[in-house]
Amino acid sequence: MWTPERVDPLPGTEFALMQLRVAPITSGLAIGSLIAGIASILVAVLVLCFGVAGATQGWGGVVAGAFALLGALVGGGAITVGLIARRQIKRSGQDGRVRFTGGGVAVAGISCGGAGVGIAVLILLLVMVLQSS
Repeated sequence: MWTPERVDPLPGTEFALMQLRVAPITSGLAIGSLIAGIASILVAVLVLCFGVAGATQGWGGVVAGAFALLGALVGGGAITVGLIARRQIKRSGQDGRVRFTGGGVAVAGISCGGAGVGIAVLILLLVMVLQSS
């Protein structure tokens, strides 16, 4: 598991400095972005359920609006954290730094977050049209 990457002898002594190779780590920010993106899509489904169920009684728009706001906040957070994770992954791996992986996971989190925000807003508009008619 630990393999030496470089061994530098220290002049004048019998000792040497050894640097060990560290295995790459999946970025926690990328995983968090994906989890938040999936959560925003699930909240968008709640917008649909509560909006359609309450459209005839008059409370559907209010409840769907509250869940749409929650979905937009979670989706926006997923996009933001995903972009930060991509920057972290791009800058990692330089001398003396840990190398992070998970660029695809970060992109998936950004995509799911954007999809969740878009779906929530579209369904909220649909519920408002249904409730007003």
